[in-house]
Order: sequence, then structure tokens, then C-alpha cells
Amino acid sequence: MNVLVIGNGGREHAIIAALAKSPSVDKIYCMKGNAGIAQLAECVDVDYCNLEAVGDWVDAHTDVEYTVIAPDDPLALGLADELEKRGHRVFGPNKRAAEIESSKAFAKMLMKKYGIPTAAYEIFDDYEQALRYIEKSKFPLVLKADGLALGKGVLICENLQQATDGLQQIMCDKAFGAAGNKIVIEEYLTGKEFTPGEEVSVLTFTDGKTIVPMIPSCDHKRAMDGDRGLNTGGMGTFTPCPFYTEEIAQEVKDKILLPTVRAMNAEGRPFKGVLYFGLMRTPDGMKVVEYNARFGDPETQVVLPMLKTDLMEIFQAITDERLADIKIEWEEGACVCVILASGGYPQKYAKGKSITIGELDQDILLYHAGTTNENGILKTSGGRVLGVCAKGKTVKEAREKAYRNAEKISFEGMQYRKDIGIKYNAEE
Repeated sequence: MNVLVIGNGGREHAIIAALAKSPSVDKIYCMKGNAGIAQLAECVDVDYCNLEAVGDWVDAHTDVEYTVIAPDDPLALGLADELEKRGHRVFGPNKRAAEIESSKAFAKMLMKKYGIPTAAYEIFDDYEQALRYIEKSKFPLVLKADGLALGKGVLICENLQQATDGLQQIMCDKAFGAAGNKIVIEEYLTGKEFTPGEEVSVLTFTDGKTIVPMIPSCDHKRAMDGDRGLNTGGMGTFTPCPFYTEEIAQEVKDKILLPTVRAMNAEGRPFKGVLYFGLMRTPDGMKVVEYNARFGDPETQVVLPMLKTDLMEIFQAITDERLADIKIEWEEGACVCVILASGGYPQKYAKGKSITIGELDQDILLYHAGTTNENGILKTSGGRVLGVCAKGKTVKEAREKAYRNAEKISFEGMQYRKDIGIKYNAEE
């Protein structure tokens, strides 16, 4: 069959690379794609947040039999609903189900109502009330813009000054636009030894009845080494997660994964697609930090290369609500992804810088995120530009390979973290 993938980043490149291996997939289109994706798919220049335009394009291209919606924005807007209304087969949750990501307030209220472990919180849509609350709070605390903010709408505040500045930034200055009209203020979760917590990303496949976790991965959100600097969309990731034992995985399944699926069903919002759980290990057990209604980025870039099962087969099973019939298998070993970003990211950065790529090792996976091809010259077009991914028997082996090849790539202002894969003693 012919497939359309919605999106234009490293996550979508990884999804398309996995779909291209499927014997049931013929041609792949991508809306809008990037320079790397263009090597595997026909790129389509349509604004994927314009639901009517996307629907009209799919209507007109009768050879497209299936659409995969990867980014958060079109899911939150209801692209899955629009395409299903027009009679098309779609992978991705509908608008009401996607609200588990598009509204942090809804997600927190869902967890509270159904007893799913998470940080204590309060929700405000009034700046003065929020300010009075933080003036009486203990620190550190966490400020979260309610809506979608490209993974950057979360501020960890060490003291009152940082919290008041952050509140001003989110609710008054609208640093994240309308996403900051409402704010969630929550306790700062600490780790097992009362240190900054151990976090893990658990992506899951679910058809609303069955939920199947993928291999766990560890993201690096902060811009600089040592988890310093501003929050980004993710500067790198690795799998497997060293502290995520079978015992913890069972705890998470029993207390978080299954209860979330049941809660969404009870609310009349059955979730079909990829449900992402951002989790933290605390003295009181595993707790939910955040939900996403889709594949994570850059987690997808290390998870999907380890998938042995046909991804298209899994997608179809989810659409048809027969996920229980599919046996999903994974490769042994590890995978590490190092993100090469534009200078200044996640704040102001330049675009249009020429990219030079040397001779990479044959088994390196190079996922494009913010790239464009201008008359045969590869140039930067975003904050996160490339993801250098490597597999190995261990995290240490994969990490060394990823960094060895990252050094063969250059563009003006290129920046990347040098400590991806070291977290939680992953190399030991």
C-alpha cells in the first residue's frame, strides 16, 4: 500500500525508515518532510495544521491508503477526526484523546480522579492567584504551560525569584503563546535518594484495549552538559534504561499504563495510537511526569531501530483494534542518539548554514530533523538539525560510535551535548 506520514522532523525520519522496511508498504509520501526524508519518500508541501487542506490532498490522492500522524499539533487540532470523517484509515488518536497531551490540566485532573501516581499540583488561569500561590510554596517547584509548547513549556524553579520570573514569562509575556493562558504549578519530584530524579520515557502501542510498552529510553532535555541550561525538545537519548528493571516495569504497567487506558475509556476518550509516558522514580515509587499523545522525539530515533516486528503490521492492528494478536519483538543491545543543534538553540538561532558530512560508519543511522536541500547543498533549517544514532552491544559501545561519527559532521555554530548516554551509570 501507499502511505502518507505527517511531519518533518527526526521522529518522522525514523518512522519512515521503519515503514520502508515493511513488505506491505510500497510508496511513502511525507507532509512536509526534510532533506533526509526526501531520500525515502515523496515530500508534499502542504501545511499539515490546515485540516481541510490535508483532507483535500488525501481525497485527491486515491492511491494513499493509510495516513500516519506523528506530530502533536495536528493531533491536537483533530486531524485524525477530519481524515476519518472523510473515510480514510489513520494512525493517531482523535482530538479528544489527544487532549491527554494538549492540556496538562486535563492530564493532571485525569490522574487525580483515577488514582494514577503523579506530582501534587494546582491549576491557575489567573496570574495574581498563581503569584500568591507560589509566594507561599516550597522550592524547587515546576511551572508548566497548559498547552503545547514544542517541549519547552516546563520551567524548574529553584527559588521565588525564578518562579515569579517564570510566571511572568508564561502567563504575561506569552513566551509560549496561548499555551500559557492556563498554568499547572506542581511539586518538584526527587529521586530515590532525594536527588534530582531518575527519569525514563516509556512509549507504548495501544488500541484502546491492549497496551504494549516499547523498550524504555532516557531523554536529555536540557541544552547543556550535566543537565544544565534551558529545556529543549531533547538533545539526545539512549536505550535501554539501566534502572528500569522487570520489577519496575511491572509496577508501571499495573499502576500507570493499564489504569491510564482504562481512565481514558471511562472518560469516553478511547486512545488508539502511541501513548508516551514520561516517568520518574521517586521514594514513593514511579510517578507520571507527563503524557504525550504520539511518538517522542528523539526517543523514537533509538526505539524504532531496535524493533524487529513490522511497524506497518503494528499500525494496522491498532487501527483495527486487534493489537492483542500481534507479537512485538525487539533486538538485544543498545542504541544512542546524539542531537546536533544550531548555535543558540533552544532560543534564537540562524538557519541556512551549509552542512558538511564526512564518511560515516556504514551502520550509522543519520536522522534528519531541521535540514533542507538547496540546489544540491544540504543546509540547516531548524533548531535541532541532525540525530546521529548508533547501535551496539552496550550503551558504552553505541555511545562511542555515535560520538565518533558526530565529529565527522560540521556546520557553522553546531552544538551538541558531550554526555549523552552517561546518565544513571548507563555505561557500566
